[in-house]
Amino acid sequence: MNTEEVRAILTICLLASYADGDKHDREREQIRQVAQGLAEDQRINLPGLYQEVLMRRVRLADVLPKLSSGEARQLAYEMAVCVCEADGRTSEPEQAFLARLREALGQAPTAFDAQADTLAAAPLGTAPVMAAAAPATAAGGGAPHPAAPDATDMPDAPSGTAAQRRPGALSAAEMDSKILNASILNGAIELLPENLSTLAIIPLQMRLVYQIGQSHGYELDRGHIKDLLATLGVGLTSQYLEQAGRKLLGGLLGKVGGGLLGGLGRQAVSSGMSFASTYALGHVAHQYYAGGRALNTQMLRDAYQHVMADGRQMQDRYLPQMQEMSRGLNTARILQMVRGG
Repeated sequence: MNTEEVRAILTICLLASYADGDKHDREREQIRQVAQGLAEDQRINLPGLYQEVLMRRVRLADVLPKLSSGEARQLAYEMAVCVCEADGRTSEPEQAFLARLREALGQAPTAFDAQADTLAAAPLGTAPVMAAAAPATAAGGGAPHPAAPDATDMPDAPSGTAAQRRPGALSAAEMDSKILNASILNGAIELLPENLSTLAIIPLQMRLVYQIGQSHGYELDRGHIKDLLATLGVGLTSQYLEQAGRKLLGGLLGKVGGGLLGGLGRQAVSSGMSFASTYALGHVAHQYYAGGRALNTQMLRDAYQHVMADGRQMQDRYLPQMQEMSRGLNTARILQMVRGG
C-alpha cells in the first residue's frame, strides 16, 4: 500500500469523525492532538489533512480515486466504520456517510459491520471477562499499586473524603489485580492487527469502570461512564483514531506489509498505550467511586495524568505477558469476551 493510499485512508477516517457534525469542542481538540501526535512522517502530513477536513476543503470524491487497491478500499471502509462506532452509537448522519462511502467503494454490507455494532453496543453489566488475564500476574508476585498518591488523600480533596471512603466488594489487593489484568488484556488486544480488535478496547475499558463503580455500590449507565472518560481526557473517537492511526502508519493494521515509518510504528504499537490508559482509568475510577464521587474535574484529571505516568513506567515490565496473551487471541475470542462470554 503506497503513501497516497495511506493519506486517503486517514483522510476518510477524519471525514468520518466529523460526519455527524456533533463533536464537542473537547473531542475536536483531542482529534487535533492525535493528528499532531501522528505527524512524524512528512509525506503523510496528518496535521495538514486534519486542517483540510476541518475547513471542508476536501470531500470523499477527492480522495476515493487514490484508493487503487482492493485492500486499501476495504481497509478505508472498515476504519471509517470503527470511527463512527467508537462512541457506542452510529448517528443518522454517520450512517448516511457510511452508505455513501460503501456505495462509492463498491462495498456490500458484510459481517464486519455487524461485528462492529456488536462491539460498540456491548452490554456493561455482564460477567467479568478479566479473569482471562489472571495467569499473567502470577509471575509478578501480585499486582502493584500506583506510586502516585491517592487523590482522596490530597490536601485539596473535599473535606472528609478520605475518612468517608465507601467500602468496596473487593479488597485493595483484589482491586489492584483486577485493574492490572484488564490493562494486560487491553495491551494484548492492542498488539493485534485487526480493526475490530482496536475497537474492542473501548467497551472493555467502559466495562471495567462499570464493574469498579458497581463494587462500591453504584449502578452506572453508559452516559455516566462516557462523561467520566471525557472528564479524564479520554475521547472515544480520538482514542480509536490514535491507536488505529499508529498501526496503519507502522504497517501493522490489516496485515499491511512495509510500514511507512519503519520501526517507529511497531514501537508505538508495542509501547502499551492501552495498557497505561486502562491502568490509569481503572485506578482513578476506583479513587472516584471509593471517595463517594466527591473529586472535582481538575483533581480527576491530575490523578489520571499521575497514574498514567505510573502505567507507562510499568508497561515494559508486563509487555512479555501482553505478547504471550495476544498469541491466544483472535477476533472471535475478542467478540466473545466483549459479549461477556
